[in-house]
Amino acid sequence: TTASATDVTNPSTGKIWMARNLGASRVATSSTDANAYGDLYQWGRAADGHQIRTSGTTTTLATSDTPGHANFILNNSISPYDWRNPQNDNLWQGVSGINNPCPSGYRIPTETEWQNERQSWGTDNAAGAFGSPLRLTLGGYRYNGSGTLDLVGSYGHYWSSTISNTFARYLEIYSNSVRMYSYYRGAGSSVRCIKN
Repeated sequence: TTASATDVTNPSTGKIWMARNLGASRVATSSTDANAYGDLYQWGRAADGHQIRTSGTTTTLATSDTPGHANFILNNSISPYDWRNPQNDNLWQGVSGINNPCPSGYRIPTETEWQNERQSWGTDNAAGAFGSPLRLTLGGYRYNGSGTLDLVGSYGHYWSSTISNTFARYLEIYSNSVRMYSYYRGAGSSVRCIKN
């Protein structure tokens, strides 16, 4: 595969990624560059408009893979706090994933791919995440219960395609730490696409 101007390659892992978050207007100039935060996707949803930070909300859960509207689906009452009932584990697996929001030839990274990126960072914190080829930002996340934005500018939340029981795995970035963690699929998080 060859990299384009919108790509960045990590020389340590050899992986090619998009140079910015989905929905971002530019490559980040700092960890807190608001123009580089981009959109916040509910896990497994397509780019249907719900990912826009100011999108409307609804409490009606989807019963199919395509809700058919641009609202962020709230779920604070029905476990496992997903936007879809019943859950579908196969929405974001690979380039041909049902709702893969990435451009053609790109996909959501796996947990292992995120872990491999971390190994190459100078420090395991927000500074290391931004100092890496990916220039990761602290775009916060959108709470599944209310649709409000939280921790914007102090916390990074990047989805992986990997699921864990009823949750999905994500990369969590703080000023002093980085880890992989499990969270409700109904939460809105940043997406960075990797080249297949």
